[in-house]
Amino acid sequence: MVKEGGERPGRRERRVTAGAAFLMATSAIGPGFLTQTAVFTGQLGADFAFAILASVVLALVVQVGAWRVLGASGRRAPELASALVPGLGPALVFLVVAGGLVFNVGNVAGCGLGLAIYGVPEAAGAALSAAVVVLLLASPRAGATMDRVTRALGVLMIALTAVVAVVSRPDVVSALRASLWPGRPDWLPIVTLLGGTVGGYIPFSGAHRLLDAGVSGRGAISRITQSALLGVGVTAAMRVLFFLAVLGVLSHGATLDPANPPASAFRLGAGEWGYRLFGLVLWSAAITSVVGCSYTSLSFLESLRPELARRKGAAVFVFVALSLGLFLLLGRPVRLLILAGALNGLILPATLVVTLLAARRPDLLAGYRHPRWLTAAGWMALVAATAAAVLALGDLRRL
Repeated sequence: MVKEGGERPGRRERRVTAGAAFLMATSAIGPGFLTQTAVFTGQLGADFAFAILASVVLALVVQVGAWRVLGASGRRAPELASALVPGLGPALVFLVVAGGLVFNVGNVAGCGLGLAIYGVPEAAGAALSAAVVVLLLASPRAGATMDRVTRALGVLMIALTAVVAVVSRPDVVSALRASLWPGRPDWLPIVTLLGGTVGGYIPFSGAHRLLDAGVSGRGAISRITQSALLGVGVTAAMRVLFFLAVLGVLSHGATLDPANPPASAFRLGAGEWGYRLFGLVLWSAAITSVVGCSYTSLSFLESLRPELARRKGAAVFVFVALSLGLFLLLGRPVRLLILAGALNGLILPATLVVTLLAARRPDLLAGYRHPRWLTAAGWMALVAATAAAVLALGDLRRL
């Protein structure tokens, strides 16, 4: 699926490992990620820190467990699911691709919103960004280019957000206190954050990238784990920095604009230059998420229809064009971004159970035995994610 070469082995290994981590992280750090963080910080204030901490702990367990199991097996998630239970693979493909399509509609919308800050019409900005993604993923060296682009834009987003977080002067002490003892715990933010960071296709994005680059088997477990930890760390850093930036703005009595909450947070916190910076942050977050979502969704489809790998350009075009068309038809990007995270959170239990069941089958994992503590933590994460999803169903009417 990915042609790579022309690099020294050590350099290529570092690039692939970091690239997989940033592919997962930037897939999660999309426009929905920014919008969810701004909206829930506006609703809960410092208490939102509890939801962030809970989602990071659960994400750590889910990501490390899923990456290790898939990496040891040397199979993509649908192939592993079918080896567990015949017919389970196609069902998983349907769930993940459907959820990924919903997510991608929001991602394309975010591209349009980001460029709109610089005077580009939303529809034109979304269409231009979609074309960039198609050209990138259909290129002969898509894997290497994707690694470099997601890493560069990921670092850029974190750096720019850190600047605004410092300028807005948030109450870090109250946030730390609320992360352990919130005054108003709320389930919808937790399941939405989980959906946005480990729901649907996201746990498999980096893992599939490593598999496509030939990183698999028992001997690669340490490297796979390091990549997963880096990805979760990057996502957590961006979430915390953006939360603190918004919290600082709200603590000074400002009110977020409901039409574009994250953009108004940057503008209120750092003035007009902050607003311009946000356009770059939002576009970077959106286009890298479109890349990650499209790449991973198509990797699932290729597990069922291998011939798609030979028609990669056409497959990418159809998936991205469908996402763009749905955005232009549905509109209301802010609501779409929140809904996408919530729906992918509802899909999370189904995707998580596949890796947990596979972890009990050393015969499918080339003799690799998943640590018992990680398996136990995974089952606890599954219970927590399922409970949060059920409790959040009643709250979806708020969307």
